[in-house]
Amino acid sequence: MAAIKELLRAENDGTLSFGDYTLTAKTKKDNFEFEGDIYKVKTFAEITKLEKNGMFVYESVPGSAVENFETTESEVAFMVSAGGDVQFTLELEPESEYEVFIDGASAGKMSTNLSGKLSVSVELSAGQNVPVKVVKC
Repeated sequence: MAAIKELLRAENDGTLSFGDYTLTAKTKKDNFEFEGDIYKVKTFAEITKLEKNGMFVYESVPGSAVENFETTESEVAFMVSAGGDVQFTLELEPESEYEVFIDGASAGKMSTNLSGKLSVSVELSAGQNVPVKVVKC
């Protein structure tokens, strides 16, 4: 999957898909209502960023496409693709420990900082989809 052409869309299974790393110019879509919240995405080749109600949720460098993004109290799960290797940052619970799974394999346990940010790097081939799951320990 190369891109979410709508930039941000709700899926039939109750998840979100967003991002288009094939764009050469920064593009955004805001005021997207989903399950009572307002989302905004900014995306292009260099960065993809998702906000919920004005608060940081997801950011990747370089840009990425994310499918089936779903969050619960204890888990974040999604599929990510990009033009190559990508680093993403998630906003989670501050000073908490999480186990990160990439393509079904544990990448180890990681802790969030005071602001709740967790950064993960994923090795990707162009257009490759990789499932990511971040589970609170």
